[in-house]
Amino acid sequence: MAFAVTLFAVALALIASERIDRTKVALAGAALLVVTATLDQAQAVDAIDWNTIGLLVGMMVLVRLTETTGVYTWLAIRAGQWSRGRPLHVVLALAGTTAVLSAFLDNVTTVLLIVPITFLLADAFDIDPVPLVIIEIITSNIGGTATLIGDPPNILIAGHTGLSFGAFLTNLAPIAVLTLVVVIGGLYLAFRARLQIAPEARDRVMELDAARSIEDASEARRMLPVLVLTIVAFFVHKPLHLEPATVALAGASVALLLTRQPLQPTIAAIEWPTLFFLLGLFVMVGALEETGALAEVADGIASVTGGNRTAELLGVLWTAAVGSAAVDNIPFTAAMIPVVDTLGAGDDAYWWALALGACFGGNATLVAAAPNVAASGMAARAGAPIGFMTFLRYGVPATFVSLLLATGYVMLRYA
Repeated sequence: MAFAVTLFAVALALIASERIDRTKVALAGAALLVVTATLDQAQAVDAIDWNTIGLLVGMMVLVRLTETTGVYTWLAIRAGQWSRGRPLHVVLALAGTTAVLSAFLDNVTTVLLIVPITFLLADAFDIDPVPLVIIEIITSNIGGTATLIGDPPNILIAGHTGLSFGAFLTNLAPIAVLTLVVVIGGLYLAFRARLQIAPEARDRVMELDAARSIEDASEARRMLPVLVLTIVAFFVHKPLHLEPATVALAGASVALLLTRQPLQPTIAAIEWPTLFFLLGLFVMVGALEETGALAEVADGIASVTGGNRTAELLGVLWTAAVGSAAVDNIPFTAAMIPVVDTLGAGDDAYWWALALGACFGGNATLVAAAPNVAASGMAARAGAPIGFMTFLRYGVPATFVSLLLATGYVMLRYA
């Protein structure tokens, strides 16, 4: 356990320093854990969330194939014209769309669809895309909090408890909406100076003919129906008993069969560094879980709270947030579920506290949630990398404000 914790802390420090590529750090850490027999090879493979990896691969292929048709440029131009070049309207359009899609699709898929449009829109207005991508990462995690299917921690909780989609919506959506409004307002004020749009850029976008941005109409007619049907399938994947990865990979497979684009450039366009970073990260976090480190953190709640229900609810909320921020909200939620099961003893309020803590805690760092990793990988590939410390400066305040609002909500509604 000591070795696993120390190695993870060193890896996190190296990632934060940005002196060594984060993918190299994660892979080296994973390799050390296997070589030193802290985990055996089978345990390392089991620690990887293959559903997340499959979802990312499938959607990356779909995004690549549709991107070459020019449809994202068309959407970016239309969004820019709708906003009329007003920075606040640009932020509201992107953040609002991201939050809603994250709630009813899932937040990883959403950022994979929205980020390419964001870069095109930022290029058209000649503004820095990084603030917009940071806002989208944060709003994707908040929006995903609202429903059962929006964020992986909620899916894990629902799978264990059998709580319904309606129960998640009625208990989590109110605080998610309030938090979204407050956080978007704060982030806009924080980034306002970097989002100023020159009048000539605004006029240039308003004069553009969006239809001319479609570079290959016949290819768009083949790819768009596949993309739309894949998105629709995400909404109904539960009744169909299909995992999100299955939906994404099936959509990607159909698109590859129908496209006239060569296979090699499409496969090369996949964000391989992001995928390998996640593989290494999952193995390192798996070591923390396998050695009992995560369970010890979770068990500490029971001894500290002394059986007081309100203290336990808030302990679950804040412990889940801090733990998710440090490692990743998917495995930390999995580690917390048996502890909450014991503490709550049939009281659903404990599950809502866990969901809020894990989902909101996913906004604190670049490694705290899968959408953060996916979006930052796309940003790096586009030539606008988001540094670990850069994200931390905005993610931590946004998380703290979110948790304060969640604390008040839990105390008023459940305590």
